[in-house]
Amino acid sequence: METAREAAASKVAAGSSCGGVPAPAGEYWSEALKSFLDHIPISSIPGALQPTASPAVEIKLEGSVLDAIGAMYGGNAAGAVIVDEVQSSFGKYVDRDIGFVEFSSIVLWALEELGKVEHEPKDSSSDFLSSLKQHPQIAETKIAWLAKLFLWEPFFPVRTHDTLFHAMLLFSKHHRLNVVPVVELMNSNAIGFVTQNAVMELLLQSSGLEWLDKIADRQLSEFRFASVRKPVLVYSDQTLAHGLHVLSREKMGVAVIDRKTSCLIGSIQCSDLYLLLDNSSLFRKRTSISMEEFINLNNKTDDKHSNAENPSACEGQNILALRNTGQRSTGLPVTNLKSDTLKQAMEKLTASRSSFSFIVDEQGHMEGMVTTREIISVFSPPCMDSRIDGGTFFSAALEQVGCRVENGQMIQNS
Repeated sequence: METAREAAASKVAAGSSCGGVPAPAGEYWSEALKSFLDHIPISSIPGALQPTASPAVEIKLEGSVLDAIGAMYGGNAAGAVIVDEVQSSFGKYVDRDIGFVEFSSIVLWALEELGKVEHEPKDSSSDFLSSLKQHPQIAETKIAWLAKLFLWEPFFPVRTHDTLFHAMLLFSKHHRLNVVPVVELMNSNAIGFVTQNAVMELLLQSSGLEWLDKIADRQLSEFRFASVRKPVLVYSDQTLAHGLHVLSREKMGVAVIDRKTSCLIGSIQCSDLYLLLDNSSLFRKRTSISMEEFINLNNKTDDKHSNAENPSACEGQNILALRNTGQRSTGLPVTNLKSDTLKQAMEKLTASRSSFSFIVDEQGHMEGMVTTREIISVFSPPCMDSRIDGGTFFSAALEQVGCRVENGQMIQNS
């Protein structure tokens, strides 16, 4: 992205002069970085704007859990927009897209509910969707009702004229936000999505420039998250059902370690859940198959796919694809050493489209964990504290209640 690189250089050069009076180092870098990021349009983020008019799978507010899972699985979508049909002459001006739900959240909830009502499938040949149908109290649960369980994802859309700065603000300040919808100007129909990996991919396009390398070339050990965040662990001899239960509680990747050596051998994460629908035997045997068997089984499957597919085929894929040919295999999680640089971690994460990397020592023992959100936050504060009004989405919401933001403070209109 040559324009962005030139813009960054010019902003840094302008910041360094300051009328002949040098600014404090921290303030200089903060302002230069903020200015640069606030000049990159959302449309520059990889995958933010899809080529079709309706890039997202849509789920009606009154739709069922079974319908939602089937729609996302059939549409190869890791998430879906929740829509509320507005029947009025003002329909095209009224927000139709009102929420977002992830495939993993609904599947994990359904698995937990199934575990409460059955220990073994009623039919030994049944698959996941068939088992749901046998329990209508689960399958027919309304999407609207799931909002009470906080299973809807935060819905903070951005518009096409917003900037990378705005998207990074949202990701760094909202800890449950994984996807930011991109909406049209006249209404809130989603026309694309921004993911954390896409933001990092765009940031890496400035590799070689001082503003990024000054931060990204530091070792992971220099950052607080390298030692503070401790990954959740399960043992390789524990069952897949146990691993899924832990995953439903954590909503983040779970490390699988060998009980004898305490070394990392794999992981289970939300992006693996479609495998339970692809392979019905995994679902049926989840209470007896071990985590190690699960990892080994899927390593073999991934090897076959990687040999059969062209790596370049993943280019241009839907950014919310449930199955992704460019994604790292289930049994091989992203790992880094503490001596690796932040940039090396970013490159590994964007290549695998993973949301986290385990930090290990030379022997493979767990030492920590770093997430894409934490990396984005490194580039976000402290320049996102007091001089931003929240963007068009927040401004519009405040206008509805007679308020506005000035100089970082909310003021009620007179």
